[in-house]
Amino acid sequence: MVIEKICCIGAGYVGGPTCSVLAYKCPNIKVTVCDRSKERIEQWNSPKLPIYEPGLDEIVKECRGRNLFFTTDLDPAIIEADLIFISVNTPTKTFGIGKGRAADLKFVEACSRKIASLSSGRKIVVEKSTVPVHAADSIINILTANTRPGVEFQVLSNPEFLAEGTAVQDLLNPDRVLIGGEQSDAGRQAVEDLCWVYQHWISRDKIITTNTWSSELSKLVANAFLAQRISSINAISALCEATGADVSEVAQATGMDSRIGSKFLQASVGFGGSCFQKDLLNLVYISECLKLTEVASYWQKVIDMNEYQKSRFAARIVERLFNTITDKTITILGFAFKKNTGDTRESPAIYVCKYLLEEGANLHIYDPKVEPKQMMTDLTSPMVSVDPEKVRELVKIYDDPYSAAAGAHAIVICTEWDEFVRLDYQKIYDTMLKPAFLFDGRKIVDHESVLEIGFHVETIGKRVTRSPLLRADPA
Repeated sequence: MVIEKICCIGAGYVGGPTCSVLAYKCPNIKVTVCDRSKERIEQWNSPKLPIYEPGLDEIVKECRGRNLFFTTDLDPAIIEADLIFISVNTPTKTFGIGKGRAADLKFVEACSRKIASLSSGRKIVVEKSTVPVHAADSIINILTANTRPGVEFQVLSNPEFLAEGTAVQDLLNPDRVLIGGEQSDAGRQAVEDLCWVYQHWISRDKIITTNTWSSELSKLVANAFLAQRISSINAISALCEATGADVSEVAQATGMDSRIGSKFLQASVGFGGSCFQKDLLNLVYISECLKLTEVASYWQKVIDMNEYQKSRFAARIVERLFNTITDKTITILGFAFKKNTGDTRESPAIYVCKYLLEEGANLHIYDPKVEPKQMMTDLTSPMVSVDPEKVRELVKIYDDPYSAAAGAHAIVICTEWDEFVRLDYQKIYDTMLKPAFLFDGRKIVDHESVLEIGFHVETIGKRVTRSPLLRADPA
């Protein structure tokens, strides 16, 4: 089977960039990305895309209208497609059995029913969304139960391993591509058909083929291991602050062990994003369902440590500001969960802001890529605030960091944007109330230089002390 037309259901952080790169590298394949959100599709067809990723704009502009199309008209795209990616949201359930841990697969099920009702001939259906192990069974059962004579489906698992902020480079030069399928002649042929698509730009030795269940579980495990490393170094950061050690020095010494490696050993205010916590919770839930209590408890501790790190950092702000921040102004630099993305899902900044707002602080927030509307949506959501109007009174959003810092008692860095390293902190210090505090939740500022300016500095995993030779704050 030669793949000539591909349909992707879901134009979010996975479907949009993945299919844009696929169209870019496979100019002879027609790629249609569908989403029921008219607003999102209009953005994909506009000069300002709904997702910020370095390099994505250029790729979309080159391919859009040639062999890359964005539409809300799902039916014809499914009917003509040889291969269909399911890239819809799989959020954590907020009610019912598995609330707060299990993945909600209602959108995946809806896609499966739609595909079954419209398909004819042979179709390859590919799980691109992150799903629990054996989710493919559900898709297969739905497709089989609704299949008309002459229709044949093969269901594959092809999880994404994208890091937001580097998604385009991750797609162009992946560490690996993982494809899982049924261990039958038809299943193996479908796997090879998808391999053929990726081999337009990826060497065959980087494409791993497994059974479906190994592929589904590998995605959860990869994110669990990465999150585990972050929680591990964050646990050590608390120990470093208590003992006087420097977590950066400890991480460097530890990471030079070739058995361990240096990646993901950067202590911070905590991890965020759409995947880590959701996939960990999913892993915990699966383990509990399989009566693997100790396994569930182990992975739950990774989440607990992340929550502890965020609450510890927020409590430290209040403590250093003389145990009260009521009516004080605090500047939040960064709202995205990491640099080079506008994504705020599970961002540590949201938790820090929630804690500070509950203590009565006035917040001035600046982020170079997050839209003000998104910030207010996050901070007024029921999970964050019971009094949205009060939040709107206490929060002001700025379009430059210097205005945001003017008149503030403290600056809190929550996202590691490069521009925050290059800020003129003398200029900022001069406009702040004294004593002026700087809380570096990402360990990106030159602490010695800002100490010399006159800031009181707090950071993660290190005691930052002022030399007696440095000038003190003016009386």
